[in-house]
Amino acid sequence: MLKIGVLGAGHLGRIHIKLLKEIESFELVGFFDPDPNRSQETAQEFGITAFSDIDSLLHEVDAVDIVTPTLSHFECAEKAVRQSKHIFIEKPITNTVEEAKKLIGLCHEANVKVQVGHVERFNPAFAAAQDYFKQPMFIETHRLAQFNPRGTDVSVVLDLMIHDIDIVLSVVNSNIKRINASGVAVVSETPDIANARIEFDNGCVANLTASRISLKNMRKSRFFQRDAYISVDFLERKTEIVRLKDVDGVPDPLSVTIDPGHGKPLKQIYFDTPKVDETNAIKEELTTFAAAINNNDTPRVTIEDGYNALDVANKVLEKLRLSPNFISGQLENSIG
Repeated sequence: MLKIGVLGAGHLGRIHIKLLKEIESFELVGFFDPDPNRSQETAQEFGITAFSDIDSLLHEVDAVDIVTPTLSHFECAEKAVRQSKHIFIEKPITNTVEEAKKLIGLCHEANVKVQVGHVERFNPAFAAAQDYFKQPMFIETHRLAQFNPRGTDVSVVLDLMIHDIDIVLSVVNSNIKRINASGVAVVSETPDIANARIEFDNGCVANLTASRISLKNMRKSRFFQRDAYISVDFLERKTEIVRLKDVDGVPDPLSVTIDPGHGKPLKQIYFDTPKVDETNAIKEELTTFAAAINNNDTPRVTIEDGYNALDVANKVLEKLRLSPNFISGQLENSIG
């Protein structure tokens, strides 16, 4: 059984603590949080040890789960890897691309397993769609959230859009050719709503929209490819597939068919709704982290995946800063 400790007992950290206690592959040794009141409350709630510092916790574990604010990700991960501890680290992997590069080098040198917490990879709706992806050529994503002051210390790109950046990179097997972006800072000092267009060398285009000032929540992605349309609702956990197939023989009179003309065979439209398992995505990603360590396998979301998502997110941010539509500062304009 792997001994693991948690760094950070905020909202997400407490969720990780609860789930780690349920995973048989792990023995949760304890946690560290610099806030003494939060530490005391968490220790009492979950009946676990609150360590007084990071080093004393690292001394007792095989792996560490880093659920601290992004600014401290690199510092915590560096301490862990220098003691040869396996690392699960929440997204974004680090605060800067330079930190991520350095961390990759340290982790390879120490030969430890690192998994990055891009949790939407484990969303059961996305998992249900995996067998249907065949080189998507147009992708459209909408990740909209109602306003919440928690998280406005970073841009909506690093807060929300990075989820969809990672999803897109995981299904498009091609290098990026061009990125364009625009956004507006409405209630905070960084963009609260942003749109990015990512063009790939193979011709695929991904259009990503993220907002944290919406009236309703939405986390939906649409993938278009030859003879198929795939819709993944990450929030409602629903997957819908619309496929076209050549009609073999006489078509069913009750079926929906399309005549493409020019002597080409009729195509029949098939509607699929794959079964979506009732799984907890966070518990699933932590479980696969344990399996990667125990089986000496590559983690499902590698440190390189985390770096790539952060790198693209930062390129989007750079385009936002260069965009003439970007407005920095407090509310001076409205969005229709």
